[in-house]
Amino acid sequence: MLGRKFSRDTEELARIALFLSELTEHVAPRSRVRALADEPDNRILECAVTGHADLVVTGDRAMLRLGTFQGVEIVSLRAFLGRLQARG
Repeated sequence: MLGRKFSRDTEELARIALFLSELTEHVAPRSRVRALADEPDNRILECAVTGHADLVVTGDRAMLRLGTFQGVEIVSLRAFLGRLQARG
């Protein structure tokens, strides 16, 4: 599914997954979140809160409408890239 959505082959997605895994921290949420109708989105929020994330970067409109959730800011990719550019 990701290969079709992002027009990438399996090998390239595997390389990206490996790269991203080196940047991550494993967290195991102990409480459930029911803030959104889409359950996978709730799992993302659980991980973000448990991992004390500063922000979540997403294109998901329902998540973006939240703005923040339990101290975690939710921003679009455009807003995130704008911040990086402003930092120079």
